[in-house]
Amino acid sequence: MDYRIMGHTGLQLSVVSYGSWVTFHKQVDDRLADELMGIAYDSGINFFDNAEVYALGESEKLMGRVLKRKNWERSSYIVSSKAYFGWRGKHNKPNQTGLSRKHLVEACQEALQRLQVDYLDLYFCHRPDTTVPIEEVVWTMNHLIQQGKILYWGTSQWSGAEIMEAHRVAQQYKLIGPAMEQPQYNMFERFKMEQDYLPVFQNAGMGTTI
Repeated sequence: MDYRIMGHTGLQLSVVSYGSWVTFHKQVDDRLADELMGIAYDSGINFFDNAEVYALGESEKLMGRVLKRKNWERSSYIVSSKAYFGWRGKHNKPNQTGLSRKHLVEACQEALQRLQVDYLDLYFCHRPDTTVPIEEVVWTMNHLIQQGKILYWGTSQWSGAEIMEAHRVAQQYKLIGPAMEQPQYNMFERFKMEQDYLPVFQNAGMGTTI
């Protein structure tokens, strides 16, 4: 399980979330995933995290099957996905990775299908993409929000400067900026959270999913 702390989005998430990286599909099958997600939900854990690249899409498919069977009230839990790496591994074509409008839109639709939900509560840009103008990324995420496909968008492993640039673009064009970042934060990886992100926390506000 992943420990998560959220803020500045208006969402109410538990401090502990259920993550699927490494385990789902590779180590955890449908039966065990159903049991563990049920225990988590009954214990008050309401945040289920995933990504297109986890087990090359199979992790989202597994989680989607469990969510479909559980039939929990959709408003009672949060589900997230991330886009950047694609789900085809070494078979990805150039337009099937990165943060281009084409990939973000198509990856979002694919995540919705695999997770069997109508919308994603949180949608992350899994890494920064220096080949795509930040204006294109912010406009695309704003468009997905307007379409009702995602509720909040965020970043993962971005620098403080990159996040502030996204907020600058959002403010300039009156768009919705990133609401959360998913960084590493532990005894060995402290710089971003404790130093690099300080201007973001002070000037823009940001939730984190550690």
